[in-house]
Amino acid sequence: MKDVNLTFIVLALIAEIIGTVGGFGSSVFFVPLGNFYFDFYSVLGLTAIFHLSSNFSKIVLFKKGLDKRLLLTIGLPSVVFVILGGFLSTMFKGEFLEVILGLFLVSFSLLFLINSKIAVFPNIKNAVIGGSFSGLSAGLLGTGGAIRGLTMAAFNLEKSVFIATSAFIDFMIDFSRTFVYYKNGYIHNHDLKYVPYLFLIGIIGSFLGKKILVYIPQNKFRRLSLFFILVIGVVTLGKLIAQFY
Repeated sequence: MKDVNLTFIVLALIAEIIGTVGGFGSSVFFVPLGNFYFDFYSVLGLTAIFHLSSNFSKIVLFKKGLDKRLLLTIGLPSVVFVILGGFLSTMFKGEFLEVILGLFLVSFSLLFLINSKIAVFPNIKNAVIGGSFSGLSAGLLGTGGAIRGLTMAAFNLEKSVFIATSAFIDFMIDFSRTFVYYKNGYIHNHDLKYVPYLFLIGIIGSFLGKKILVYIPQNKFRRLSLFFILVIGVVTLGKLIAQFY
């Protein structure tokens, strides 16, 4: 555990548990939290590696079925646009991308806390559009699970199928962007010491999230997750404003 930040490890575990139960994926919490300990580009690299184990665990734990139609209509556009977003991330400063991330988190959470009945019409066109924006956001900002979750919710999937399908799509996204981030130089040797811990966290957090999901209704936990996203977004923007002044 030498030179490993234990607080970051604990926060990563909490992010994985909340992301599993809330249905948004852990990156929506992991990325802004990671920015308090690493530079933005290092967080992108760590997120991609972390999610490979995290989503593989979800696929195994929630293996009751996959929606093959959504794997194509949401998954394929996500992969194409996460690669595009990964390359586009080199064109912007990390501080600028952090601002966009903070604004996205605050806007998204407030929108659904104020109007929880917002829904996407379940058709192929919206699935492709949602997958494209989800992938672009994941490649550029490190997180796209919230957009994908909103798109998939329209298709009224059984809870285990929803999580397994989302995790499989996320796995495809992370596998693709890992190569892009490596080429961009976002995966640093001095950060690789966290990989074994993040791998274990991905497994343990997904397992605990599945257990909690049995006892807590997902819709109630979803509102709590949205509140957490709002707080993290506000704190992220507050940190950037403090640094600026």
